[in-house]
Amino acid sequence: MRGKPEARLFVEANLAAGRALALAADQAHYLKTVLRLAPGAAVAFFNGREGEWLAKIEGFSRNACALRIEERIRAQAAEPDLWLLFAPIKRARIDYLVEKATELGVSALLPVTTRHTMVERVNLDRLRAHAVEAAEQSERLSVPALHPLLPLERVLATWDAGRRLVLCDESMTAPPIAEALNAAPAGPWALLVGPEGGFAETELDALKKLPFVCPVSLGPRVLRADTAAIAGLAVLQALLSGRDAR
Repeated sequence: MRGKPEARLFVEANLAAGRALALAADQAHYLKTVLRLAPGAAVAFFNGREGEWLAKIEGFSRNACALRIEERIRAQAAEPDLWLLFAPIKRARIDYLVEKATELGVSALLPVTTRHTMVERVNLDRLRAHAVEAAEQSERLSVPALHPLLPLERVLATWDAGRRLVLCDESMTAPPIAEALNAAPAGPWALLVGPEGGFAETELDALKKLPFVCPVSLGPRVLRADTAAIAGLAVLQALLSGRDAR
């Protein structure tokens, strides 16, 4: 009989029935010391490629955990092809942004520098850890790809025009997001959110001239960068999924 998993973890390893799985020190510590699991306990695993699998703990050593994979409990499913481009913000808020964007199903996270970006570096390892934890807790079957920090101009220079880019425009000159996306074409999408100081006027002018950019307003209030990203992602997905269902 299938046991109920006591935990859910992301691994890079291939997953298949009967395969042995060895966890490194951090995940072994989590299962043994934090959750206090014992041999025989069931743990769910996913790797973003082969669905979700149930495994049983066979034993612990000082810095490792040995498991045996038993069966697949969820097949890999298609997920939204939605990117988030965002200017880095202060540590606690960028951690929160990555966590919530992962929960909302973003497939790629692209930090970009703009004219008014205050934060010049990002800790990709820390952000990756937050994305993994959010994927584990939200029960999605993948972890979003995390790209290195690049200037926005450089990212847009190689942009695939088939991917529409929703620009969160704080200047109050763009149409409301629902109105702007009412007749939007099908295809992959991305959302762009500026820094805490907003986009420079010259940046906004240049962005609006690009054929794949769709400027939108998120309402009359001045939103924090992380709030704008979360609100934009939620509304964008709701509008697109609702339209596709018709």
